[in-house]
Amino acid sequence: MAKAKLKVILLRATPDPDEIVALGARLCYAQADIESLRERVEAADQQKYVERVMGRGHLSVTEHASFTFAVEGVSRALLAQLTRHRIASFSVQSQRYVSMADGFDYVIPPSISALGEAQEREFVRQMDTMHAWYRSWQEKLGGSGEAANQDARFVLPNAAATRLLVTMNARELLHFFELRCCNRAQWEIREMAWQMLAACRREAPALFAHAGPACLRGACPEGKNTCGRADEVRERAQTLD
Repeated sequence: MAKAKLKVILLRATPDPDEIVALGARLCYAQADIESLRERVEAADQQKYVERVMGRGHLSVTEHASFTFAVEGVSRALLAQLTRHRIASFSVQSQRYVSMADGFDYVIPPSISALGEAQEREFVRQMDTMHAWYRSWQEKLGGSGEAANQDARFVLPNAAATRLLVTMNARELLHFFELRCCNRAQWEIREMAWQMLAACRREAPALFAHAGPACLRGACPEGKNTCGRADEVRERAQTLD
């Protein structure tokens, strides 16, 4: 058992995502055939055109580009939040078919670590205790195998780490980044979202040039609940790599 570390990898993306979005947008307004449009798109940089199309709110064309991420070192608490984004596809490590008999990695909230080493050690001891409970129930329920695992897992904590694949189209990612890169989002999913955004910007700079929380593009929509740190958020977005 060990402290988990968040890791995000962009595994796959639609080839030339900015170009496919530009092609979709041009198709809507042109009489030219597909081959002519494709040659036109491939012959020039489409960044300014894509940004102009998105600035007009023509976002349906961004759904032609999709992105698949591998994520590990995240908690089951994060998973519960992530799967609320329903326009996405998920594959998640099973706690039914994968035994935790040898232990499970776990996520320690920074707020607990900030209390000091003694409190962090207490948290780790609690993880060890829950693992002991899990092993005890496994044995009582027949040892190893899915029949034992599926009910023994009920004593595992939200802190238990998992790994997953998630696929979203660009339009849903824009929505995801607006909500989850915000400082008011929970800290773990916020950090994951920023890592995903950095990968998307490298892959599709035009599509994600202005992606992120709403305060990057104007006033904070949270009203009196604003974090009051819009300048910090904008600086992070500008220096994202």
